[in-house]
Amino acid sequence: MTSLFQILVALLDIAKWIVLAHVIMSWLINFQVLNLRQSVVAQIWYSLNRLLDPVYTWVRRFLPRMGGVDLAPLVVLFALYALRVVLFNNMAAFF
Repeated sequence: MTSLFQILVALLDIAKWIVLAHVIMSWLINFQVLNLRQSVVAQIWYSLNRLLDPVYTWVRRFLPRMGGVDLAPLVVLFALYALRVVLFNNMAAFF
């Protein structure tokens, strides 16, 4: 069961880094540091979008419209952190 706990924590960490990479990459694209005409950048960007858009779409249904501000990544990061806290608080169940 220890392995299951470690796998779940690792999956939450990977998901957190994927969301953070998407946020940072969106900033770099919007500030024109990265160019989507470069094939590697475009491929990474579109694959991150395909991976995270279903999650963001689900979260956006519950959030009020904020104009140009998208709080979906923040909510997803908070949910991942909350899941990690729940896992660590129930760690005894895995041992």
